Amino acid sequence: MQELVERTDASESTLRRDLTELENMGKLERVFGGAVLPSSNLQEPSIEDKSTRNLKAKRSIAEYASSFVQDGDSVFLDAGTTTLQMIPFLKDKNPVVVTNGLPLAEALNIAGITTYLTGGLLKPRTGAFVGSGTLMALGNYHFDICFLGVNGFHTEYGYTTPDPEEAAIKRMASSHSKTTYMLADHSKIHKVSFAKIMDLQDASLVVNRLGSAELSEFEKLTSVKVVE
Repeated sequence: MQELVERTDASESTLRRDLTELENMGKLERVFGGAVLPSSNLQEPSIEDKSTRNLKAKRSIAEYASSFVQDGDSVFLDAGTTTLQMIPFLKDKNPVVVTNGLPLAEALNIAGITTYLTGGLLKPRTGAFVGSGTLMALGNYHFDICFLGVNGFHTEYGYTTPDPEEAAIKRMASSHSKTTYMLADHSKIHKVSFAKIMDLQDASLVVNRLGSAELSEFEKLTSVKVVE
């Protein structure tokens, strides 16, 4: 960011506002310290990059989503940065949590929440466990409620993510849960990644911002919870 300030002779606040506007237009993607050109639908940002994007929105979504958890529920949290933000709001609900996210397992343990980690093949960029070992572990559990992150949601193409293996994990977790919520900040709307997770109607959507026309469009296909 400092390099942009020096090159453009603009204030940091002005540059942040301009970068946000360009990201909303799909012209670039915000990363820690600046921005990059839009990635392909195969490329997945690292957990470090994702954790710094739209953090305020992710916290709002996480707090709202946590209100759906009842005392003593069995919960699946997948390996995402928005699901990670849910953990502080779950401490007083006494849940039993299963996750395929190494960063989540560490945070859950620190919070004193009963946690089962699936294991499997660890992806260095995202800290997610995937593969046959993860699927086998998930087959042993059934959940009251399931929370999944997503890289894009679209009326025609549904919920998508760059990695087919992560898509398979999300599908199985959802199939073993009574209720599934997809958590997505507003930057994911109309985005389409390489691997389809499921159709819109297969999970409720929790998002921080939608225009009235967009809300009407998505509500025809699924339950939508908009966090103000």
